[in-house]
Amino acid sequence: MTTAGLVALAVVICGAVSYAAASILQAVAARRSSGTVRTMGHPLYLAGIACDLLAWVGAMVALQSLAVYVVESVLAGSLALTVIGARIFLRSRLRGRDVAAIVVTLAALAVLALSAGPQEDVPTSDRLRLWLCLAAVAVVATGWGAARAGAPSGVVAALAGLCLGGAALVGRALPVPSEGTGLDKALAIVTEPLTAALLIFAATGMMLYAHALQHGEVGPVTAVHWTFEVLTPSAVAVAFLGDTVRAGWEIPATAAALTTVAAAALLATAPATGVTHAGELPAGSSPGTTLVPAVRPRERIIWWGPPPIWRPPSRAQSAIFTPRLVHKPQLTWEPALAEPSWAAELRRAVAEEREKARPWHDL
Repeated sequence: MTTAGLVALAVVICGAVSYAAASILQAVAARRSSGTVRTMGHPLYLAGIACDLLAWVGAMVALQSLAVYVVESVLAGSLALTVIGARIFLRSRLRGRDVAAIVVTLAALAVLALSAGPQEDVPTSDRLRLWLCLAAVAVVATGWGAARAGAPSGVVAALAGLCLGGAALVGRALPVPSEGTGLDKALAIVTEPLTAALLIFAATGMMLYAHALQHGEVGPVTAVHWTFEVLTPSAVAVAFLGDTVRAGWEIPATAAALTTVAAAALLATAPATGVTHAGELPAGSSPGTTLVPAVRPRERIIWWGPPPIWRPPSRAQSAIFTPRLVHKPQLTWEPALAEPSWAAELRRAVAEEREKARPWHDL
């Protein structure tokens, strides 16, 4: 692998770490806010979106020097980092099979890195532009139609994976001018038709993936999503975009790519992925648990650590008659209800008044 390839590999590995960090940050933000709007406006959630964008830009840069199957497989390996991060920061449960999947993923990614052959610049012809733009329109139209028709979440997740995989193909074929000033290069990229196809692919893929998560379980949806995002674009890139494999490494590279996808499918069912999903309840909570929001208007933002351990009762109610919470959210603690010193005297006085007010014939 050339020096440029090693640099690109380092960039895409950092992108995988950034994707994992984004999942953890968004999960913490979801635990410390109530409602979709407040969650998306939480600083930690915004930091997670910034990490997602940084990882995506790094992947587009790495695709100029690395094969699509290498970049997509490394990004799929971000699930292993997410599981590790959720175990460290969110105290999620880690199964033995998850540990084995993480080790297998790291080994498969090492094989993929060693199997990558020298990649040449893709000649971006008008015919290639036309096919990629038509593919963008076809996949986007199919995805929106499936979402509006109420198709199963697995179908929508597969189309989301195809969209993001298509974005990787466009990023591989996107011509980057080597001559001219920075302004000229930026203008050439903005006016390139493939840039529009790239943005359409990426935006539609993220929306379809969010739709699939809302209507399906996070584990199966994520597994289907990564399967279609890695395998289909990798096959297209090898067949039509000149992605190559080192001589004699064809079988190990194929096995490593399939192993990475299988490990990602297994890790998608790990408890940690459920914890990092914004729509899931924390582990150990029952379906009737009411999540107490930790961020409310005019209150300080909880950046990390457990939410506030106590909230004063409403002024409109007496502390004596405040009901205790039956279901307590995870990582919170509520002290026992303390009785004021005057409560016993008040009850005694009320009892005496009632005794005096009883009719004489009841005595």
